[in-house]
Amino acid sequence: MRILLLTVFTLLLFAGQVWSQAVAPKYSNEFLAIGVGARGLAMSGSQVAIANDVTAGYWNPAGLMELPSRYQASFMHAAYFAGLANYDYLAFTAPADSVSRLGVSIIRFGVDNIPDTRFLFDANGAVNYNNVQFFSAADYAFLLSYARRLPIFNGLDVGGNVKIIHRTVGDFANAWGFGFDLGAKKQIGAWMLGLTFRDVTSTFNAWSHNPDLVSDTYNLTGNDIPQNSIEITLPRMVLGAARQFQLVNKVGLLASADLEVTFDGKRNTLIKSGFASIDPRLGLEFDYNRSFYLRAGLGQIQQIKDFDASTYMNMQATFGLGFQLGKVDIDYALTDIGDQSESLYSHVFSIKVSFDEINLEE
Repeated sequence: MRILLLTVFTLLLFAGQVWSQAVAPKYSNEFLAIGVGARGLAMSGSQVAIANDVTAGYWNPAGLMELPSRYQASFMHAAYFAGLANYDYLAFTAPADSVSRLGVSIIRFGVDNIPDTRFLFDANGAVNYNNVQFFSAADYAFLLSYARRLPIFNGLDVGGNVKIIHRTVGDFANAWGFGFDLGAKKQIGAWMLGLTFRDVTSTFNAWSHNPDLVSDTYNLTGNDIPQNSIEITLPRMVLGAARQFQLVNKVGLLASADLEVTFDGKRNTLIKSGFASIDPRLGLEFDYNRSFYLRAGLGQIQQIKDFDASTYMNMQATFGLGFQLGKVDIDYALTDIGDQSESLYSHVFSIKVSFDEINLEE
């Protein structure tokens, strides 16, 4: 039965990929590829095998089974491009029963207070700044997670997400999307292994435009008026492996590596082809007495073409710190968002709170 289910799952995955390859853009819902939690971002996103807290609902939902406490909540805020864009994350997890857990995650990436200057000039041709209005362009994701420990292979953790996507561009356009993620985790000796399929059946965004708001401007400028459409996000697979080392008394090292495989054509990654592109990511986490953490990561290995037509390899390094104060974890990450930005690094803070009881009495 397990072999049959695996075979059917694999056929559906690649059949969906072949069908959607012709109509899917190369980049879709990319805000969901940024990552969550300062710990994960400080380790360049190499989390599929080691995520063992509430953020596992994003990285690998199977990791929700490894929480040491019954309940956990996390919040993260980051400002990108010198504060132009804001990225926020909120998550909570609780046990469903003795062998399964539930989780919910909310992600928002948005640019706010964008000026709408369509009516900057009044009927007399004079500039009237009072006519300028403001709108937001924001992407939202709602993840509902379920994880369970199966009594096979001496205990195999599996999990999945139901994803609801909502994207808005003021009153001009909006989209609703729907998709699934699947994940698995297993520890074999000192090794931790993880596997995640994101957008496993492809994620569909249905865009609805309001052409009446832009038709006059678009006709004057010769642009095509946008039409309602379907945008498809193709599946991607992430393989992860990690190992914990005890260096000296009270000092440990966790080393992790992920391979992210995309199937939307050739990307600028270390390993690339027309069928799939592979982006490796490495992470290190030093800990002292499991209360203070020093983290580093390396990823986004790309070949960059210079102005003189020569090429060179570019890598993005990340760093971070973490403190555990009782049931509260405070994490910080310094992340490289790309050399195309004048502000190369962004500061990311996240907080995580663990607790074993919820008192609903007043």
